[in-house]
Amino acid sequence: MPEAARLMRIDPSTLYRAIREDAFPAVRVRTRYVVPARAVEEMVRRAVDSGGVVDVAGMAAERRTAREVARLTGGASW
Repeated sequence: MPEAARLMRIDPSTLYRAIREDAFPAVRVRTRYVVPARAVEEMVRRAVDSGGVVDVAGMAAERRTAREVARLTGGASW
């Protein structure tokens, strides 16, 4: 987790708060959170594509919507 925060140049407590609020993807393994490399890569890709700041709140909303669609349809969102 500290590595992901360092890569994104944010305070680890900010990242922990975002994870707890379901605004950033992470997997809980016992007492630790693990940020998937894919999530960081997606942020980098979006930043490069847009040439600007990444809207993490928008990414979180997309994730929640996909999860809700999967729940309602009884399957994966893809």
